[in-house]
Amino acid sequence: MNLPQLLLLNFLLASYLTGVIWTVQLVHYPGFAQAERADFPAFHQQHSRRISWVVMGPMVLELLLALALAWQGHDLGLCRWWQLVLVVLVWAATFFVSVPFHNRLAEGYDYVAIDGLVRTNWPRTLAWTLRTVLLGWQLWKMLHFAAETAA
Repeated sequence: MNLPQLLLLNFLLASYLTGVIWTVQLVHYPGFAQAERADFPAFHQQHSRRISWVVMGPMVLELLLALALAWQGHDLGLCRWWQLVLVVLVWAATFFVSVPFHNRLAEGYDYVAIDGLVRTNWPRTLAWTLRTVLLGWQLWKMLHFAAETAA
């Protein structure tokens, strides 16, 4: 796979995950506070099962593509490393911050855990957003340079 294709795939996947995380940040997680307390364990279990299908595969693929871009992206300069740092930040925040909150919520309604989940999800939301912007900028530069060279 050549660098433009790899960059485009990274950008598309980052864009998808950015859209997902903004929906989770602004709709799903705040909505947890509105769920019925008595039904909360089942509600949370259903949410966790369904969201896993939406994010786990793409997150694993994103990590692999980010590693490939860091490995092959010599022409991207420091961007090749920053985009990888942002993916690692997302993974770290997911497994060391979000997952423990979800584990607490699996036991039942806990407003403090819901509030903590919403507040601590901002770094993931901003990291994915920044990665999308960074990759989009690199893609634009690459396409702009190609267009100038062809003209």
